[in-house]
Amino acid sequence: MNTNKKILIATGIYPPDIGGPASYSKALFEEFPKKGISVEILSFGEVRFLPKIIRHIFYFLKTIFRARGCDVIYAQDPVSVGLPAMIASKILRKKFILKIVGDYAWEQGVSRFGVKDLLDEFSKNRKGYRLLVLFLKHVETCVAKKADKIIVPSEYLKHIVSNWGIEKNKITVVYNSFDGEVQNLPDDNKRERIILSAGRLVPWKGFLTLVALMPRLVKHFPDIKLIIAGEGSERRKLESAIKELSLESNVFLAGALPQERLFKYIKSASVFVLNTAYEGFSHQLLEVMALGTPIITTNIGGNPEVIENEKNGLLVELDDRDAIVHSVERILLNEDFSNELAQNARKTVELFNRERMINETIKALQL
Repeated sequence: MNTNKKILIATGIYPPDIGGPASYSKALFEEFPKKGISVEILSFGEVRFLPKIIRHIFYFLKTIFRARGCDVIYAQDPVSVGLPAMIASKILRKKFILKIVGDYAWEQGVSRFGVKDLLDEFSKNRKGYRLLVLFLKHVETCVAKKADKIIVPSEYLKHIVSNWGIEKNKITVVYNSFDGEVQNLPDDNKRERIILSAGRLVPWKGFLTLVALMPRLVKHFPDIKLIIAGEGSERRKLESAIKELSLESNVFLAGALPQERLFKYIKSASVFVLNTAYEGFSHQLLEVMALGTPIITTNIGGNPEVIENEKNGLLVELDDRDAIVHSVERILLNEDFSNELAQNARKTVELFNRERMINETIKALQL
C-alpha cells in the first residue's frame, strides 16, 4: 500500500445528515488517515441550497477544484455525485472509483413513474419504461462503465450491477461495517408487545401490508401495537389504511426520529419487521441485531447475506401475510426462541467490524 495517496470522497450526504452514505464517508474520513491516506470530503449538501440545475453545475466545478491534488475520486452514487465525479475524473485523468448501494432509476420509477417490476427484472430490461426512467438507467450504466472499479456492499448488488452490462470482475463486494455504538444503550427497558418497522415511507418498503395484517394480530393480542418510524410519499396512504381498519389505537406513524430515540424504540420492541421488496445491504438490520431485538424480514436482496433463517432471525417471502403473522406469533409466544435469535444476531454483528471494512476498501481502491 502506498501511504502517500490522497482521495476525494464525493458523497450525497455527510454528517450531520443521517444515512448510510453519510456514516460510511465519515468512517473513511476518520480511518483512512490512520493508514497514511489523506481524505478530502465533498458533500452535495454544500450546493443543495441552490436551484436544481445550478446546484449540479456548481457541484461539478467544486469536484474539479477539489480533485486536482487527489489521486483517486471515489463517488458514493452513480447519478447525483457519480456523473459529475466521472466527468471530472476524465478531465483531470484521475482514477475513478464508484460505490453503488442501490438502483436510483428503479427507486424513482417506482416512486414517481408507475414502475411495477421488482429490481431483478428492472435491472435486466432496457425498454418499456418512461423516458426519464430510461434516461436515469442510461446515466447510471454509463457512469458505472466508465469507473475503474465498482464497490458494492452485497453479493446481491453485484448481481444487479452486472445485469446493467458491467463485467463482474470489475465489481468488488465490501460489506459495510457496524461500529456497535448502540450497544451502549441501557438494557433496562421492559419489552412490550410492540412491532416496530422503520424506513422511508415508499412503496417497496411494504408498510401497507403490515397495517393490513394488524387486525389478525389484534384479535389474538388486543394490546399489540405497530409503530412505523420514517417519513415519505406513502404517509397519506398509510393514514387512510389505519383509519379504514379502525386501528388508531394499535398502529402509529412516528415520523422521522432522531437516531438515539429510534434505537430506544427498537430496544423496547418485541420484534422488528422489515417487509421490504428491495434491500441492497441493510445497515439498519445490523443496528437492530446489535440492540437485541428479534428480526423478521424478507428473503430478498442482501437480507439473506445477514440473516440466516431460524438462527439469527426469520426470513419470509415479500408480502406473505400468513408467514409474517405466524412469525410474529412465534416470537411473542416463545421467549426462549426469541432470546436465542437475539443472542445469535448479536454474535453476527461482531463480524461486520470497521477495521475489516477499511482494510478491504483500501485493497479494492488499490491505494
